[in-house]
Amino acid sequence: MTPIPIRSALLAGAMALALGACHIPAKIDRPALRDEAPLAGVDAGQRAGWPAADWWRVYGDPQLDELIALALRGAPDLAQARTRVESAQQNIQVAAAQAGLRIDASAQVARQRMSENGIIPAQFLGFTWYNQADLGIQARYDFDWWGKKRYAIESAIDSARAAEAERSAASLTIQATVADTYFGWLADESRVALAERLVTARERALRIAELRVRQGVDVPDTAQQARGELAGARQQLVALRGSAAIRRASLATLVGVAPAALPTLAPRPLPDVTPGLPANAGSDLMARRPDIAATRWQVEAALRQTDAARAQFFPDVSLTAMAGLSSIDMDKVFSADSRVFGLTPAIHLPIFEGGALEANHGVSRAQLGAAVAQYNATVASAAREVATQALGARQLVDRRAQQDTQLDAATTLLASARARAARGVRDDRESLATEAALIQQQDMAAELHGQALSTDVALIRALGGGYRAEPIASSSTPRTNGAPSP
Repeated sequence: MTPIPIRSALLAGAMALALGACHIPAKIDRPALRDEAPLAGVDAGQRAGWPAADWWRVYGDPQLDELIALALRGAPDLAQARTRVESAQQNIQVAAAQAGLRIDASAQVARQRMSENGIIPAQFLGFTWYNQADLGIQARYDFDWWGKKRYAIESAIDSARAAEAERSAASLTIQATVADTYFGWLADESRVALAERLVTARERALRIAELRVRQGVDVPDTAQQARGELAGARQQLVALRGSAAIRRASLATLVGVAPAALPTLAPRPLPDVTPGLPANAGSDLMARRPDIAATRWQVEAALRQTDAARAQFFPDVSLTAMAGLSSIDMDKVFSADSRVFGLTPAIHLPIFEGGALEANHGVSRAQLGAAVAQYNATVASAAREVATQALGARQLVDRRAQQDTQLDAATTLLASARARAARGVRDDRESLATEAALIQQQDMAAELHGQALSTDVALIRALGGGYRAEPIASSSTPRTNGAPSP
């Protein structure tokens, strides 16, 4: 009963496809992307393994652990990143809902008056008013032979993966910022203690100088010089206390609490630092940096969008079926004679769209090019950041080694000066001056230690901080079920 109409529909579809084939653009190949970061020749030593997901625990500081836990729970930036992930996941649901079978049910009752001057006058029908009752179910299935819906779903999935990688990047930024600020606070507190010792030594030196001036042993300039040195030490102490207070307020902001609600923080020794790059940093960095992974997924999403835009040039093939009840007599609505059925295969092919399809495909190609350019720029920026931090860490290792030599020399000089003062060969001025020099060397060592920790945190962040991207399917690997691409 139905073979002839179906053959006719298929023949019409073939003719329509032939008519539109000359306008279909070529399928865009997967763009060539860099698979290794340019880090060859960066000689910065080697560290054991990559950072772990909870990389900050390697420093063994419970205070830092608590601060990062608080920050990850209440950081506004991370909350925004989570909403972007949720929005992207909902887009997947929207795209999936537009594919496949759709079933609608309808029910309506209408009362209508017929015109006595219409095509069929009411007097010929024998009535002027009538009721119309309709009950039905309609099912529609779009055959996604060209991948229009499938590519849209895959693009939404890739966008969600990009949003998830961006959320990981935001989380890493918060972790690194909290750690860097906390270590800066520890370094400031360590230097505050040294500055207080320096002020005490300068005060003793000033008292000795004033006594010698009053006794006429030294000229007044000696006391003025001591006062200037004491003022400089006090100024440094004020600056360091202010810096520590600012960092503490910054920590409160980062964890999302008022400064008064910040957990109790006690000064403690700065942890040791082990600089260097992991093995195969150039190749593994591509999967370890969340921002690189995010831009890679954006490229994949843009590529799927070009496929979806190309699929718009192909015909839509659908099948609609309807079954229900219809009657103008309310008493006969549910009788067998009121049944209605329908089966409608349809093919729709865009032939003239005023250039809209070409423009849409051109936009998708431009967006793909922009995504590729962003990916390449992100890779180059990541490599530059890793190289800069690694070389900076290496330089700090050498500087700290030289500083340790200076510190040892200053310690030896102080011991000799105190020994001479104990024998009565020299007075306390030499010991105080040598002690001040030692304290200044210790302050420089504490400052370099703080810089080394800051650089180490920055390097861990540049290495991805424990992130690991999921592999991306190759162009030959099917990503979803469906008909092969045209």
